[in-house]
Amino acid sequence: MIELTRGPDGRLAQSCGGDVFNTAVYLARGGANAAFASVLGDDPYSDGIAALAGVEGVATDLILRTPGRLPGLAIVETDPRSARSVHFWNDTAPARDLFELPDWGVVAEGLVSAGMVYFSGITLSLYSNIGLGRFLATIEMARKGGTRIVFDGNFRPHGWRGDLGRARAVFIEALKRTDIALPTYDDEAVLWGDPSPEATVERMQAFGIGEVVVKNGPNSALVMAGGQREFVPVPEVVAPVDATAAGDSFNAGYLAARLKGDTVIPAAGAAHALASQVIRHRGGIMPRANAAMH
Repeated sequence: MIELTRGPDGRLAQSCGGDVFNTAVYLARGGANAAFASVLGDDPYSDGIAALAGVEGVATDLILRTPGRLPGLAIVETDPRSARSVHFWNDTAPARDLFELPDWGVVAEGLVSAGMVYFSGITLSLYSNIGLGRFLATIEMARKGGTRIVFDGNFRPHGWRGDLGRARAVFIEALKRTDIALPTYDDEAVLWGDPSPEATVERMQAFGIGEVVVKNGPNSALVMAGGQREFVPVPEVVAPVDATAAGDSFNAGYLAARLKGDTVIPAAGAAHALASQVIRHRGGIMPRANAAMH
């Protein structure tokens, strides 16, 4: 979506982003062969989003276009303590129709042929029941073919219009098809009532998920893989300028390291390092001059 972010001078700066898009950009910067699947319109703002993806090395062949539609809009306000408030205008965003357009099969083929598919709770909140059914069937087929499925819960109540029952039901179907889970503890506590990161891990294990990393803000991330659990501390606690994309960049740092062959503990360290850089800057995508992966 298009993002308008208010700076310290009160002015709004235009950029674009979204949780999965941010992760795709940081994955590409980290050396991964990343593509982004979505729907845009045929307007100049949609062209700008596609152009940014291209500049960042994110493949755009799975981005469908719908004439006459506009991307979603978000206005981001940050208070003096770096707390964010976001207002959305995305009820008619074309991304909602990804799996109901005539060409949705092109996207499904792309997902089935990928080595890894990454999506989030925000992704799931966009789709109708028809779209969800097609998406879940696609990732199930991809997984059977050897594709690794990665899910970041990223629960945002407004996206589900407060319907926690529907959110839980959809998340359960996603978790049944997940190989790597990258939840955020605060989100899991809201959606499921988890009393601790350990409880989140146990709930994920009940779905047979073999690799779980629970993000917990400035606290240690809890990593579970191969029957082992370990807390990986944040190497340096940073007072954030803007916490936008902290989780998105953590996920990208972790997955980029895993794709390069790192084990889970060093990968979590790399994830912390990237997130700590991102939160030193305003907006979800930090300037490329600061974009070296750690």
